[in-house]
Amino acid sequence: MRERIVFLFNNEILSDVTFLVGRGAQQQRIPAHKLVLSSGSAVFDAMFNGTLATASSEIEVPDVEPAAFLAVLLFLYTDEIQIDPETVMTTLYTAKKYAVSALEKHCVDFLKNNLTSDNAFLLLTQARLFDEPQLASVCLDTIDRFTTQALNADGFTDIDIDTLMIVLERDTLRVRESKLFQAVLRWSEAECVRQQLSVTPENQRLVLGNALSLVRFPLMSKEEFTAGPAQSGLLNYSEVLSLFSYFILNPKPSVGFQTMPRCCMTGKEQTVCRFQHTKSRWGYFGTSDRIRFSVDRRIFLIGYGVYGSTQEPAIYEVSVELIHTASGKVIATNATSFSCDGSKYTYRLMFKELAEILPNTIYTASATFKGPCSYYGTKGLRTVLVDCDSGNTKVKFEFSSELGDNNGTSTDEGQIPELIFYT
Repeated sequence: MRERIVFLFNNEILSDVTFLVGRGAQQQRIPAHKLVLSSGSAVFDAMFNGTLATASSEIEVPDVEPAAFLAVLLFLYTDEIQIDPETVMTTLYTAKKYAVSALEKHCVDFLKNNLTSDNAFLLLTQARLFDEPQLASVCLDTIDRFTTQALNADGFTDIDIDTLMIVLERDTLRVRESKLFQAVLRWSEAECVRQQLSVTPENQRLVLGNALSLVRFPLMSKEEFTAGPAQSGLLNYSEVLSLFSYFILNPKPSVGFQTMPRCCMTGKEQTVCRFQHTKSRWGYFGTSDRIRFSVDRRIFLIGYGVYGSTQEPAIYEVSVELIHTASGKVIATNATSFSCDGSKYTYRLMFKELAEILPNTIYTASATFKGPCSYYGTKGLRTVLVDCDSGNTKVKFEFSSELGDNNGTSTDEGQIPELIFYT
């Protein structure tokens, strides 16, 4: 049966209707058969057999691309799915237009399976345009989990103001508020260009409208606010003054911006150090330094503190990873570099995004160094308690040695002396 019906697809033999699909030079004449279309689409059934059925043998469809229309017809004739990254959105639009729900579901599944942090904002905009709440929810979840990467993607600055506000309202973004403000600045610059306005602080605030009030300036440190928003020109004198008062005074005065932490984080950035002394020298031969750890309550890890060179000046190239030990899955990563001045101080290496650390779960902190010999820690602590929330609660860190080749790092001595986190 399928082979016999396939013969009729896009074939004028016994065709009783013709569609003029597309516009201008791209328009195509596509023959079809009312029986096949009516049996697979309620819209086509109403078009040909309803009380307001058309009597015309030619039907214009200017709002649909020919390739997408053919993909829908192919599915109605054969159940065959013909979609790819270039045509999936236009096919989804056409499937919704003609109520071909099975093909619509295939398009949405295809988008979900190909969703990444790089295209999450683009697909979120399309999902809202096509009224696909399930796809929109998956896009937002991806943006929550990979906020930094999604904000840095090219598609972020192309979203509309309503989509921007939906994202800024979320409590589950995993990003520092200062980084979020920088992304909002980039979006406002792009929007000024789209509206053919000069890129000035006044026009940037104009195009942002109420979206600016959704940036949670009180979540920034005083230093972050001073270096960024306070000098941007987007905030007026009264807003800047009230926010500086918020950073300085206790009890905190009320401000016109939300103070609820995002991503369920509370408190300030903190560091746990597992060594009591520092020595030199620690060599690197391409093997990763690794240490295992667990905590007794949920935290959000943002990076490591590491030792630098005993010589000055020196530059290291480092790949840092956070690994779920039982599964071997890499949860957070970054390839970066840092320069040293020969001091015994530690140097901060940040992940690309926050990593949620669950209680009573073993993780492996890993760092692969390329550079000269460095300092290293000694007299390591297996258990460290860190005060949180003004000393009312504590986080308990348990450290253990990684089995196998770990460049010598253990609970007693080695690299990765610090974990940097939020509660």
